[in-house]
Amino acid sequence: MSYAASNNGPHWSRRVLRLAAPLALGAVVLAAWEIVVRVKEISPYLLPTPSGIAQAMWEHREPLLAAWGVTLTTMLIALAAAVLGGVLLAALFSTSRVLELSLFPYAVTLQVTPLLAIAPLLLIWIHEPRWVMLLCAWIVAFFPILSGTAVGLRAADAGHEDLFRLYGASRWQRLRLLLAPTALPYFLAGLRVSVNLALVGAVVAEFVTAAAVEHPGLATIIFEAQYRSDTERAFAALAIISLTGVVFYFATHLLSGWLLSSRQERRVSSREGGSVAG
Repeated sequence: MSYAASNNGPHWSRRVLRLAAPLALGAVVLAAWEIVVRVKEISPYLLPTPSGIAQAMWEHREPLLAAWGVTLTTMLIALAAAVLGGVLLAALFSTSRVLELSLFPYAVTLQVTPLLAIAPLLLIWIHEPRWVMLLCAWIVAFFPILSGTAVGLRAADAGHEDLFRLYGASRWQRLRLLLAPTALPYFLAGLRVSVNLALVGAVVAEFVTAAAVEHPGLATIIFEAQYRSDTERAFAALAIISLTGVVFYFATHLLSGWLLSSRQERRVSSREGGSVAG
């Protein structure tokens, strides 16, 4: 009892510290920002106060909320497509080394090509801003999923590989029972990167397609606010983008921790069951 309590104590202390430390630092930075801007009498056009940004966020809450919905929808659809495409292609790579060697360089080329150079061309070719935004967000989110999953699928223990071959396991059984569990941590690492890259891709694409979209996203709000010298509204939209990224970052970390801990618990249970049966 005392041993468990001694273990749980430091664990919860670390969790509280991990949450409290950045919040405290953020509060100090915001307070200093507010004080400096007011004392120096800096124009809101150059640098608004945090309170001014919060006020602008409240006053323009309806258009900002609608724009956030557009950006969030683009991000989530692109992320889902990146997960689906990246996992399926990585699974194909695991079945054919020739296919991996043939296609992987093109995936790398797509990843390293600047998005700002691709987006205007896509807008010329496709003529549909919505599809351009989805495609741009997908392009930047796709590669970490593909790369991480492909590496994970090839990280299976050689002894386990031999055991599956010895028992005549089918390709599907090998993928489902051996390769997929091995690749899970690698996939989740790629997902943690891709989730915010999808947001970045959506925002960058919105800047490029700002003049052509019917329903503006947050980047379009920033573009219009800058044009009208409404810096407070631009900062409000930027703050929403940043908060969205932070929320999804921590959400994917929590999801990763839960999935990996569940997998570890299942492994321990299966080992204990095997030892009892023995």
